[in-house]
Amino acid sequence: MTDLVQRDELGAFLRARREATDPAAAGFRSGPRRRTPGLRREELAQLAGLSVTWYTWLEQGRDISVSRQVIESLARALRLSGPQRAHLFTLAALVPPPAGPGPAKVDPLLERLVRELLPKPAYVMNPWWDLLAYNDAYAELLGGLDQRSADERNILWITFAESRGSGLFVDWLGEARSLVGQLRVALARYPDDPRGPALLESMLNSSEAFRELWDERSVSGFTAARKELRHPRLGRIDLDYLKLSDAHDEKLSLIVFLPAQESGSE
Repeated sequence: MTDLVQRDELGAFLRARREATDPAAAGFRSGPRRRTPGLRREELAQLAGLSVTWYTWLEQGRDISVSRQVIESLARALRLSGPQRAHLFTLAALVPPPAGPGPAKVDPLLERLVRELLPKPAYVMNPWWDLLAYNDAYAELLGGLDQRSADERNILWITFAESRGSGLFVDWLGEARSLVGQLRVALARYPDDPRGPALLESMLNSSEAFRELWDERSVSGFTAARKELRHPRLGRIDLDYLKLSDAHDEKLSLIVFLPAQESGSE
């Protein structure tokens, strides 16, 4: 019954998007004799490189198999937006493709939130640990962020390629191994984003410690945990931290640090 409902939803969604597509924008004439709103079935099938019969069955909710290539062709033909494209893949019981390549833009309201979180350190990053926005408290922890180039304003780079990074974490090896494992996962998840391979090449060329950990071929996921820092000016600092995803862009995350508390304490 669940499969039947999902097939019906897939067919209804395709029909709604087909009827909402301007024929003229798709290269078809929209004269007075056209009774169908939007594209005809045969027109969409032509644009997507499908047979009319097969597409009709798909729109009718028939029990037929659907490939990623077919769904991608329909998404292009219907000129779906990012959220619409992801929804189409979900209805077809396929994993939605990751967001396309390109630098992410931080919403001004999110930047404002990062500033308003003072005195708690906070920052926004992408899957490659590029620091896209941060407040003064986080800049104080790492030191000299504003003086770095954009490529070096990166947590991996600071951890491996700078002496201050290697001395900042009490458990530097555990921190470093986790970052490398998460990088391997991100490279597999976002294969079309050129920033990932560029960062990997830079790290392999600049850090022997990174190369050794990379050769371990370990994978890691993000876990909210405690960071134990040894700050050159502030001394020993223990911080709990959490990661929040941006609902508008899955590639952006907000990281917030809180003063460490013992379990069960107020």
